[in-house]
Amino acid sequence: MRSIRLAVQILLAFLTALPAKAEIFIAVDKSAQRMVVLVDGSVRWIWPVSTGRRGYETPDGNHTVFWLDEDHYSEEWDDSPMPHSMFFTKRGHAIHGSYETMRLGTPASHGCVRLAPANAARLFALVERTGVAKATVVVTSGDN
Repeated sequence: MRSIRLAVQILLAFLTALPAKAEIFIAVDKSAQRMVVLVDGSVRWIWPVSTGRRGYETPDGNHTVFWLDEDHYSEEWDDSPMPHSMFFTKRGHAIHGSYETMRLGTPASHGCVRLAPANAARLFALVERTGVAKATVVVTSGDN
């Protein structure tokens, strides 16, 4: 039942938020701590993520990736490594790799969307190849 609910939520987000020219659609469900990546409307990957923990929320909404940094380090959080960063808010929220893979599937970040390093590298390469303007990120709480 939960997987059907998640699939319906992702489909609704896809139908309501996907711009006509977007080729990459990245849906982040904070309640499920899951990311679904669609390319040209077809599911390419489904991965566990870690979004913002209490007090460090990952912002809901429709976003566009606007900046890529393959080897980023956080100036705000003690030079923490953020490999394969894809920034989607001007406040510094990004999708990026994390070496704390044991925490994936639970809210653990300071607001970013964390992925396993290999998955972040795959997504980064896809967005880099396709172009940042064609990468839409939709973050939901799962109860929308």
